[in-house]
Amino acid sequence: MRGFEKARGYKQIEFELPKRGTKYSAGYDFAIIEDLEIKPGEIKMGVTGVKAYMMDDEVLKLYPRSSLPRRYHLTIPNNVGIIDKDYYGNEDNDGAIFVSLHNFGTETVFLKKGERVAQGIFMQYLTIENEETVTNKRNGGFGSTGK
Repeated sequence: MRGFEKARGYKQIEFELPKRGTKYSAGYDFAIIEDLEIKPGEIKMGVTGVKAYMMDDEVLKLYPRSSLPRRYHLTIPNNVGIIDKDYYGNEDNDGAIFVSLHNFGTETVFLKKGERVAQGIFMQYLTIENEETVTNKRNGGFGSTGK
Protein backbone atom coordinates (compact mmCIF):
# COMPACT_ATOMS: atom_id res chain seq x y z
CA MET A 1 0.00 0.00 0.00
CA ARG A 2 0.88 3.65 -0.02
CA GLY A 3 -0.03 6.61 2.15
CA PHE A 4 1.04 9.53 4.29
CA GLU A 5 1.96 9.99 7.95
CA LYS A 6 3.26 12.81 10.09
CA ALA A 7 7.07 12.70 10.28
CA ARG A 8 9.09 12.67 13.49
CA GLY A 9 9.17 16.12 15.05
CA TYR A 10 5.85 17.20 13.51
CA LYS A 11 3.37 14.86 15.23
CA GLN A 12 2.35 17.46 17.83
CA ILE A 13 1.51 20.06 15.14
CA GLU A 14 -2.09 20.20 13.92
CA PHE A 15 -2.32 19.88 10.12
CA GLU A 16 -4.02 17.76 7.47
CA LEU A 17 -2.22 15.04 5.58
CA PRO A 18 -2.18 15.42 1.76
CA LYS A 19 -5.45 14.59 0.05
CA ARG A 20 -6.95 14.77 -3.41
CA GLY A 21 -9.22 17.71 -4.21
CA THR A 22 -11.69 15.74 -6.32
CA LYS A 23 -12.63 12.12 -6.97
CA TYR A 24 -10.56 11.99 -10.19
CA SER A 25 -7.59 14.15 -9.14
CA ALA A 26 -4.29 12.37 -9.78
CA GLY A 27 -2.37 14.47 -7.28
CA TYR A 28 -2.48 14.75 -3.51
CA ASP A 29 -2.22 18.39 -2.40
CA PHE A 30 0.73 19.23 -0.16
CA ALA A 31 0.50 22.29 2.09
CA ILE A 32 3.17 24.03 4.12
CA ILE A 33 2.80 23.92 7.90
CA GLU A 34 4.74 27.12 8.65
CA ASP A 35 4.49 30.64 7.29
CA LEU A 36 7.16 31.24 4.66
CA GLU A 37 8.72 34.40 3.19
CA ILE A 38 10.58 34.11 -0.14
CA LYS A 39 12.41 37.11 -1.57
CA PRO A 40 12.86 37.66 -5.33
CA GLY A 41 15.39 35.20 -6.77
CA GLU A 42 15.47 33.20 -3.53
CA ILE A 43 14.95 29.45 -3.08
CA LYS A 44 13.45 28.35 0.23
CA MET A 45 12.25 25.05 1.63
CA GLY A 46 8.57 24.72 2.51
CA VAL A 47 8.00 22.40 5.47
CA THR A 48 5.17 19.88 5.02
CA GLY A 49 5.74 17.69 8.12
CA VAL A 50 4.66 14.70 6.02
CA LYS A 51 6.37 11.44 5.10
CA ALA A 52 5.16 8.97 2.46
CA TYR A 53 5.27 5.19 2.33
CA MET A 54 4.81 3.18 -0.84
CA MET A 55 5.37 -0.14 -2.59
CA ASP A 56 8.88 -1.28 -3.65
CA ASP A 57 8.38 -0.34 -7.31
CA GLU A 58 6.79 3.07 -6.71
CA VAL A 59 7.93 6.66 -6.42
CA LEU A 60 6.15 9.82 -5.26
CA LYS A 61 6.63 12.73 -7.67
CA LEU A 62 6.04 16.29 -6.42
CA TYR A 63 4.94 18.88 -8.95
CA PRO A 64 4.12 22.56 -8.44
CA ARG A 65 0.40 23.28 -8.23
CA SER A 66 -0.77 25.04 -11.39
CA SER A 67 -1.72 28.20 -9.48
CA LEU A 68 1.77 28.63 -8.00
CA PRO A 69 3.43 30.52 -10.88
CA ARG A 70 0.33 32.52 -11.77
CA ARG A 71 -0.57 33.68 -8.26
CA TYR A 72 2.84 33.89 -6.60
CA HIS A 73 5.58 33.72 -9.27
CA LEU A 74 6.84 30.55 -7.58
CA THR A 75 7.89 27.20 -8.97
CA ILE A 76 9.78 24.08 -7.92
CA PRO A 77 13.32 24.80 -9.22
CA ASN A 78 14.06 21.30 -10.56
CA ASN A 79 10.48 21.02 -11.98
CA VAL A 80 9.72 17.80 -10.10
CA GLY A 81 10.68 16.44 -6.70
CA ILE A 82 11.39 12.72 -6.47
CA ILE A 83 10.54 10.96 -3.21
CA ASP A 84 11.97 7.43 -3.26
CA LYS A 85 10.59 4.56 -1.15
CA ASP A 86 13.74 4.45 0.99
CA TYR A 87 13.41 8.14 1.91
CA TYR A 88 10.64 7.06 4.30
CA GLY A 89 11.99 6.72 7.83
CA ASN A 90 15.62 7.55 6.92
CA GLU A 91 18.01 8.23 9.80
CA ASP A 92 18.57 11.88 8.95
CA ASN A 93 15.02 13.28 8.97
CA ASP A 94 12.57 10.32 9.17
CA GLY A 95 11.52 11.00 5.58
CA ALA A 96 10.01 14.44 6.21
CA ILE A 97 9.11 15.96 2.83
CA PHE A 98 10.10 19.54 2.06
CA VAL A 99 9.09 21.45 -1.07
CA SER A 100 11.83 23.54 -2.64
CA LEU A 101 10.30 26.81 -3.91
CA HIS A 102 11.91 29.42 -6.18
CA ASN A 103 10.59 32.99 -6.38
CA PHE A 104 11.18 34.07 -9.99
CA GLY A 105 9.16 37.25 -9.52
CA THR A 106 10.18 40.79 -8.55
CA GLU A 107 8.37 40.98 -5.20
CA THR A 108 8.70 39.14 -1.91
CA VAL A 109 6.11 36.39 -1.49
CA PHE A 110 4.47 35.59 1.84
CA LEU A 111 2.86 32.15 2.11
CA LYS A 112 0.71 31.35 5.12
CA LYS A 113 0.57 28.05 6.99
CA GLY A 114 -1.88 25.77 5.17
CA GLU A 115 -1.12 27.14 1.67
CA ARG A 116 -1.14 24.28 -0.84
CA VAL A 117 2.07 24.50 -2.89
CA ALA A 118 2.60 21.11 -4.54
CA GLN A 119 0.80 18.02 -5.69
CA GLY A 120 2.17 14.53 -5.22
CA ILE A 121 1.49 11.69 -7.61
CA PHE A 122 2.41 8.08 -6.84
CA MET A 123 3.76 6.28 -9.90
CA GLN A 124 5.11 2.84 -10.67
CA TYR A 125 8.57 2.60 -12.26
CA LEU A 126 10.64 -0.08 -13.99
CA THR A 127 14.21 -1.24 -13.33
CA ILE A 128 16.71 -2.99 -15.58
CA GLU A 129 17.51 -6.68 -15.20
CA ASN A 130 20.61 -7.86 -13.29
CA GLU A 131 20.72 -4.72 -11.13
CA GLU A 132 20.48 -6.54 -7.81
CA THR A 133 24.05 -5.53 -6.88
CA VAL A 134 22.97 -2.06 -5.66
CA THR A 135 23.52 -2.08 -1.89
CA ASN A 136 23.82 1.63 -1.02
CA LYS A 137 21.64 2.74 1.89
CA ARG A 138 19.97 6.15 2.07
CA ASN A 139 20.70 8.27 5.13
CA GLY A 140 19.08 11.59 4.21
CA GLY A 141 17.58 13.66 1.46
CA PHE A 142 18.32 16.47 -1.02
CA GLY A 143 21.49 15.10 -2.59
CA SER A 144 22.32 12.44 -0.03
CA THR A 145 22.37 9.42 -2.38
CA GLY A 146 25.89 8.09 -2.82
CA LYS A 147 27.41 10.12 0.03
